[in-house]
Amino acid sequence: QVQLVESGGGLVQAGGSLRLSCAAFGPPINPYTMGWFRQASGKEREFVAAISWSGGPTYYADSVKGRFTISKDNAKNTVYLQMNSLKLEDTAVYYCAVGAVPTTRAAQYGYWGQGTQVTVSS
Repeated sequence: QVQLVESGGGLVQAGGSLRLSCAAFGPPINPYTMGWFRQASGKEREFVAAISWSGGPTYYADSVKGRFTISKDNAKNTVYLQMNSLKLEDTAVYYCAVGAVPTTRAAQYGYWGQGTQVTVSS
């Protein structure tokens, strides 16, 4: 069974940057997809970004395009989310997940990490 461990969350001022990491343990991730989702207080979980472990295009929610970058390190079995120009509305718990295909639908991801809190202050 795949285990996912996120790290890198914290408190940052608006306009600042953070880099989240998600380390995968267990069976090989290739050829699956790694996704990042977030859930703000009182809101539904929403798609942020996704990347195929075997390579190929990356996918982003419109709200983060141009500010967030998803990347991976195959040797470390780790996926990253570089978040720049953070806004107050980026405040949420961020989750990484493993799915069979790149999709924005959370229900199609079978394994989830515990989440890491990102708080953007003014």
